[in-house]
Amino acid sequence: MESTLQGQLKSWRQYLHQRPETGFEEVNTSDYVAGILKTLGLEVHRGIGGTGLVANLTVGSGKRAIGLRADMDALNIAECAPGRGHASLNAGKMHACGHDGHMSMILGAARLLAERRDFDGTVRFIFQPAEEHGRGAKAMMADGLFERFPVDAIFGAHNMPGMRACTFATRAGGIMASEDNFVIHIKGRGTHAARPHMGVDPIVIASQIVLALQTIVSRNLDPGLQAVISCTEFITDGIRNVIPSNVIIKGDTRSYSKEVQTLLETRMREISVGICATHGVECSFEYTHEFAPTVNSPEYLDVAVNAARNVAGESAVDANVQPMMISEDFGAFLQAVPGNFVFIGNGDVPERGGVPLHNASYDFNDDILMTGARYFAELARLELPVR
Repeated sequence: MESTLQGQLKSWRQYLHQRPETGFEEVNTSDYVAGILKTLGLEVHRGIGGTGLVANLTVGSGKRAIGLRADMDALNIAECAPGRGHASLNAGKMHACGHDGHMSMILGAARLLAERRDFDGTVRFIFQPAEEHGRGAKAMMADGLFERFPVDAIFGAHNMPGMRACTFATRAGGIMASEDNFVIHIKGRGTHAARPHMGVDPIVIASQIVLALQTIVSRNLDPGLQAVISCTEFITDGIRNVIPSNVIIKGDTRSYSKEVQTLLETRMREISVGICATHGVECSFEYTHEFAPTVNSPEYLDVAVNAARNVAGESAVDANVQPMMISEDFGAFLQAVPGNFVFIGNGDVPERGGVPLHNASYDFNDDILMTGARYFAELARLELPVR
């Protein structure tokens, strides 16, 4: 059966890869996934948080329920993969983060569990829109996800290029950081590039701000805590011979606690406003919270580790991985219900899964599909044992 399933997983995954849709636009993706789940005999509920869906599988008389979550959205990236037979058919969009593979693994787990029926209780297969925005989990919960489909615990996974294929990594506590976004607008006075004394140069002021922001982590934050401040965009309304009137700095911060988030926001605002005041120019500062940190529940570490070991072997599982500063919308779910998130190795060589996430040449490694499907199915068997 598994050899047949492997072919089906690959077919599902490559179909989804060719038809990427971005956040809250996953209409065809949702249709395709729902169709597969219905053929497996599952009860499917649509339109949760927009394009999200939940499929239920109940076996036996057990009262407990778990959620297995997959993200559905793609990215606005033009795929660069000459010769790839299943490359994106939607111009300017691609599955550059592997959500096509995540969906296929959860579909595979649904098929395994529907056929084996080796658990007692309810498994809810949760397909979430708009993970890349950091909006989809909140949209589903605002639509009554856990009131309509309560779970005792929720589990998720993400493929990880650079990790050996079919290996697992997880930990108790924080595993991925929050993401906050910021926009700093410096309003100077433009002038001719040959007569800088006639204006107030916002590029020089903005440059001072960028450099000063880097002192927050090194000089204001306890060295035992983690944070990152990254300025990622520097936008002006000048041209080659014109000193601009306006500069906009955009970027994001990563951290693991509300206290650190507050420190970063406070010091960034003080530095930006203070430097601008020194130069006699206006400054506006915006700071928004996009992703919650992903904090695994200690009580669900063992079941995740044991499921991974049963599938991949003890040596293939890291039960105390170093926390990463990337962010994931799954963190919002873990603020509402307990659970666990794991990384599954996508491959450590470029030709077989090692191309970085969000790269125009990235592709999900089909060799790990069965491992992921078996892992999620094993979670149900362990967490909802037959009495």
